Amino acid sequence: MAGSSTFWLLILVVMFFIFLVGRLILNQYSPLFLRVGPTTLPKGSFGWPVLGETLAFLNPHPSNSLGAFLQYHCSRYGKVFKSHLFLSPTIVSCDEELNYFILQNEGKLFECSYPKPIHGILGKSSMLVAVGDTHKRLRSVAVSLVTITKSKPEFLHDIENTAIRVLRSWKDKPQVIFCKEARKFTFNVIVKQVLGLSPDEPQTTQILEDFLTFMKGLISLPLYIPGTPYARAVKARIRISATVKAIIEERRRRRRNEDGISTKNKSTTRSNSDFLEILLDVDTLSEDEKVSFVLDSLLGGYETTSLLMAMVVYFLAQSPSALQQVKVEHQNIRRVKKKDEYLNWEDYNKMEFTQNVINEAMRCGNIVKFVHRKALKDVKFRDYIIPSGWKVLPVISASHLDSSLHANALQFHPWRWESEDQICKRFTPFGGGSRCCPGSELGRLEVAFFLHHLVQNFRWRTENDEQPMAYPYVEFKRGLPIYLEHCPI
Repeated sequence: MAGSSTFWLLILVVMFFIFLVGRLILNQYSPLFLRVGPTTLPKGSFGWPVLGETLAFLNPHPSNSLGAFLQYHCSRYGKVFKSHLFLSPTIVSCDEELNYFILQNEGKLFECSYPKPIHGILGKSSMLVAVGDTHKRLRSVAVSLVTITKSKPEFLHDIENTAIRVLRSWKDKPQVIFCKEARKFTFNVIVKQVLGLSPDEPQTTQILEDFLTFMKGLISLPLYIPGTPYARAVKARIRISATVKAIIEERRRRRRNEDGISTKNKSTTRSNSDFLEILLDVDTLSEDEKVSFVLDSLLGGYETTSLLMAMVVYFLAQSPSALQQVKVEHQNIRRVKKKDEYLNWEDYNKMEFTQNVINEAMRCGNIVKFVHRKALKDVKFRDYIIPSGWKVLPVISASHLDSSLHANALQFHPWRWESEDQICKRFTPFGGGSRCCPGSELGRLEVAFFLHHLVQNFRWRTENDEQPMAYPYVEFKRGLPIYLEHCPI
């Protein structure tokens, strides 16, 4: 009798498993036959059951190329095609016009839609995954903070002092791993600007350790099993949140002790006006949203800016003529300043060719390959339909590397930006529309100030086989080792 019960239980389990797999396969392939009136879905394929074409889509390739998957699918199906990625039926767009249309219609026809594991690690209040009114409130605060901060002498001095400290540590070194050094620079800048912490404070060390764990989990297989990078990252985020909350409470206690008035009535004009000091007076954000805002600021200011620095240094090493023009530009700026005089906002605005180099490094390097969106309703584009509920992936790098949009698109040529408009459909390195990165100017500023001192104190070369790779997140295979020659002007 017991054996018979076990047999039927096993049959039920097998039948349930077959039903579950069958439903997944049905959900995957039924959209292939979807037709809406006289229009149809774009051409394409759905790949393997359940997995779809996700593994092929994520196959590593040089970030200054589309990669084999997109090259094959675009040549076979066109610049807009259907696929099955990240467990969802998906429209992939390598079309400049459609990408611009998607980015400009955020919240109307399309909505940010990152995979659920990303939500689990970033938190529901993160500006990167928030939608609707929550995103608008968070972004409004971010834009306001950046506007207040970017030209302040204290902020500019912090950037320059941090760059000088990092470069001084290179003086007797024949080689450094540049990505590691760039992250050291950007972390020290952003943790000072956001939380008012200096590099040698214990809380800075604690946040950095947890943040490194957090970053490893962000790009790992999303399995919440004890001991996995993803699970450790979720716990690291909880620890960082607790540290930030403790800093907020300490800052509030200090305020009350200093002047005995409530936080809400406190003027934001303070000598210590870091992001957190200003955030304390923002009534439109909840406590959790303020903590998430701090984490988003650390993430954007740390990883994205350091990678942009690495791209600039990498491509300048491949272009001696561009490097020489950058050097001359910064020598001219330094020539009219007193010894050890700080750079200012006016100096930054004179770095015109430096900005061209930064633009070209972003276009060629493609720090962000694509973004995740979802169609909120059926959307007609040309002679086909994007069905409601489908995932939509605008591939930003496709426009950047399209030779019909940029002459000699695969060549690093910063002089192109002397005639090309950087604010256009062809160039969207920071996204577009209402989700365009609000801190992009701060990133450019940090790169420009670091370059100012780098080009006047060092020559460098890279290894021949080192290059940026898209996984799809971008990184250098060996962290970009550079060989140094100290040659102060």
